[in-house]
Amino acid sequence: MMSTGHINVERQRKQSALYDTDFALELGKRILTAKIKNQSVVLRRYEKSRLISAADELKMMNICREKISSAKRIEEMIGYEGQAAKYYFKGLAACIEEDFAFQGRSRRPPKDEFNSMISLGYSILMNEVYCKIEMKGLNPYFGFIHRDAEKHPTLASDMMEEWRAVIVDATAMSMINGHEIEKEDFVKNLDEPGCYLTKNGLKLYLNKLERKFQTEIRYLKYVDYAVSFRRGILLQMDRLARAIEEGDATIYEPVIIR
Repeated sequence: MMSTGHINVERQRKQSALYDTDFALELGKRILTAKIKNQSVVLRRYEKSRLISAADELKMMNICREKISSAKRIEEMIGYEGQAAKYYFKGLAACIEEDFAFQGRSRRPPKDEFNSMISLGYSILMNEVYCKIEMKGLNPYFGFIHRDAEKHPTLASDMMEEWRAVIVDATAMSMINGHEIEKEDFVKNLDEPGCYLTKNGLKLYLNKLERKFQTEIRYLKYVDYAVSFRRGILLQMDRLARAIEEGDATIYEPVIIR
């Protein structure tokens, strides 16, 4: 149930009215091209540290990114974003410690340690974004990129896209490649497929992720001081609210890491 403390009815009417408009397309382009750019930066970091080349994957991701920029429909953008994600995870798979090898993204259930970590991380990130959306009086269930889905907060899904690789994937990769988490911190369920963190693994991961949320960054173009990732998410929702108020998606500048 939604809390009523921050509901801004006028703003939500505007939000709802922009669903099938150029606003949605423009916002989608901005967010999804930023997402792929951030994935590329994360992938480059790890290919360097592992002394391997992900040039092919990066090239294909860039092509998908360009296709999104010229897309005419939301469905088209989502298709290219999905293709880019496949190349991205293929590249990351080549950069990960051998013991933690994975075969691309697997969701329910996560089939390996890396997928187990990012699935949980994405849920936590979704929660962070959801709360910040509500704080700005917006409706988390009225998305622009992800189309209406019953019981799914589509706007929260939209607005976490630019942060996924930056916060969650980078945390999982650094823990695995930095030997901060071991194979014994995971358990494979023998009765049904799936790989999950043990109590100790969960503690290690949640602590690291929380430190990540508190890390100060200077990635937001419109503030000239460092803010934590958590504060950055709130400031981005502020920009989104302004963009909706003005009916102008160009006001929204997604976070792009360097």
